Amino acid sequence: MSDEESTEYYTLLCDDPSHEVLLVDCGPREMDVILAVRKVTGQSLWHSRVLARQAPVTLLGGLSAYRAQSAVALLQSAGARAEWRQEPEPGDRTTPSP
Repeated sequence: MSDEESTEYYTLLCDDPSHEVLLVDCGPREMDVILAVRKVTGQSLWHSRVLARQAPVTLLGGLSAYRAQSAVALLQSAGARAEWRQEPEPGDRTTPSP
């Protein structure tokens, strides 16, 4: 390539970045949250209990914004503190905000 030529990259509007769902805190209604984690992840009751007790933990990744918001709403209705956010670029892992 010569100095006059340059390559331009664009992000298409239809490219929805993937999002992740974080369980920040289980809250006082642990059993309700465990059942909500089970419903959201599709895992067994035992695995859901382990995940809920490991909070803060990332429950799901690679979701659309709508699906991530729906999962967070279900977890919050069960009494958990949960949040969704855009997945960080590889190598940019961070902890959930307090």
